[in-house]
Amino acid sequence: MHRVTVKRKEHFNAAHRLYNPSWSDEKNEQIFGKCNNPNWHGHNYEVIVSLTGEVDEQTGYVYDMKKLSDLIKDEVLNRFDHRNLNLDVEEFKNIIPTAENIVKVIYDLLRVKIEEQYEVKITLYETERNFVEYPA
Repeated sequence: MHRVTVKRKEHFNAAHRLYNPSWSDEKNEQIFGKCNNPNWHGHNYEVIVSLTGEVDEQTGYVYDMKKLSDLIKDEVLNRFDHRNLNLDVEEFKNIIPTAENIVKVIYDLLRVKIEEQYEVKITLYETERNFVEYPA
């Protein structure tokens, strides 16, 4: 059978602050700049979840896209959308919510819910021009 990649794109809005509490305010400002705003700042994130696997002969699907949509909603959107990532999302209590860390958290949340026979890749757009992928 042949392998195909299917993708589902969703979006969420969230605020965050890039700040390392073990550094001085000056160092945080130097490293993170305007992303260190103590009053937070927000993004309109786009997340693309890619699954690669064999096409099922009986359904013609790699993966049921309604099932994938529901999974993303339950595990990601309900947790992150219209939230302050630093304050409202348990996964960021001890890590800085950079795009690099957010994409890894999303991957970890979804990977445990998706059967092992599928390759999973997450692409996260923080802005139109800044995006990350995991795994690389």
